Amino acid sequence: MPGPLPRWAAAFAAACALTTAFAAPAAASAVVDHPVRTTGCGRAAPVPSGVTTTRHVVSGGLDREYTVHLPAHYNPRRAYPLVLSFHGHKRTSQYQEELSGFSTLDAISVYPQGLIGTDGESAWTGAPYSAAADDVLFTSDLLNSLQRELCVDNDRIFAAGKSNGGGFVGVLACRLPGRIAAFAPVSGAFYPQGGACSPSRPAPILDFHGTADTTIPYTGNPAKGLPAIPDWLTAWSTRDGCFPKPVSWTPVKGVVAQKWLGCDRRSTLEHYRVEGAGHVWPSTQPNNDSATPTVIDATPVIWRFFRTHPLR
Repeated sequence: MPGPLPRWAAAFAAACALTTAFAAPAAASAVVDHPVRTTGCGRAAPVPSGVTTTRHVVSGGLDREYTVHLPAHYNPRRAYPLVLSFHGHKRTSQYQEELSGFSTLDAISVYPQGLIGTDGESAWTGAPYSAAADDVLFTSDLLNSLQRELCVDNDRIFAAGKSNGGGFVGVLACRLPGRIAAFAPVSGAFYPQGGACSPSRPAPILDFHGTADTTIPYTGNPAKGLPAIPDWLTAWSTRDGCFPKPVSWTPVKGVVAQKWLGCDRRSTLEHYRVEGAGHVWPSTQPNNDSATPTVIDATPVIWRFFRTHPLR
């Protein structure tokens, strides 16, 4: 006799019973964690192609800023994947664009700007120093706006981020996996202030972290409530219904990759442990994080992961 549905499956089934596969965006005050039909296709883009433009959206009664980059040959009649890239603590959307390099892709690349937190520096929800604003709501409202104005493939919306931005991507994996298809935290700061995690569906996750990271240690920081990265991964393997032990391989010398198999609903969990790397976005060229290159480029690995994990 079959056992009870897993918690995520029961929640997902209940959500499906209440909504259609595509639903209109909810009011601006509500977080939307289900697919939303894009209505921006066939319309002239409100921003030029091939350059990065600063834009604003109102969320939670606050004026929020972001930058957006369309491919040079953007076609408003073709649906494009959309990549959200979140900066780290004290950083800016411009810094994150230069660091992650997603604007070189054939995708709509969006770099949200965090608000000033309690320490006078920019930050995202989920950190002890973040502002009181709801950045999950901001992300949902931002996607609503982008899907109204641009030709976004609603099955290929992705989120990546560095440090506090990577930790926030972890929060989004808990709160918006019904709308965002896959997630890629880099050197993520997974503070307990991110809250409880009960995703509406298994969330495909690709994680990068350096073993010599002294800002967000690979082995964790109990005083700050930061988990060891292997413990954080184990928790996600359980949520995603994966086999408990990953398979491992070495894509390049100095990197140990792990993949958890058997995950529910074709989800997956992958991790790249970069030996000797610090608190960086891994790159084989000097970047904003470090003048010392690493042995692997994170961005193309993330992009391949995203392309193979659409929402449906």
